[in-house]
Amino acid sequence: MEATATMREAEKAVSRMEDAEAVLREYNYDKTKLVPILQAVQARYNWLSKELLSYIACALGLPPARVYGVATFYAHFSLKPKGKNIIRLCDGTACHVKGSTSILDALYEKLNIKPDRDSTDDMMFTVETVSCLGACGLAPVMLVNDEVHGQVKPSDIPKIIDELLARQAKNSSEVA
Repeated sequence: MEATATMREAEKAVSRMEDAEAVLREYNYDKTKLVPILQAVQARYNWLSKELLSYIACALGLPPARVYGVATFYAHFSLKPKGKNIIRLCDGTACHVKGSTSILDALYEKLNIKPDRDSTDDMMFTVETVSCLGACGLAPVMLVNDEVHGQVKPSDIPKIIDELLARQAKNSSEVA
């Protein structure tokens, strides 16, 4: 019985690596392409687990410490799980002065995110504050996935979230 459980765990591990393996094949296991490989793997999983980093290191013949070092050097890479939808709220000077902290409070309230967390319990949303989104003229500004929302007010948050969820529900019902 214990061997069966171990086999199921091994099968799950292999299954979790299928997308990473596809990316590695796409880049011909070229260790000089480590950064684009990590970017592509993160795009598929939404984060880079230690398990993924070790798998990539082994597949490329690189020391795990080197792969981990690259993943931690660049701010773009995430070593924590992220939600399906990523909201990046600018907290740069222009956005901060124009009320980004009250928008952050509204996001946490609408999404029911606990103070010590940055993601919803169901992993549908992750909220991050960033130093700058390069759109100071639209302050306060936030990025919801790849969609820019400028001159946001706390009262806009429920509508923005509800519209996103409605679009996603519509898209998933069209696929089904």
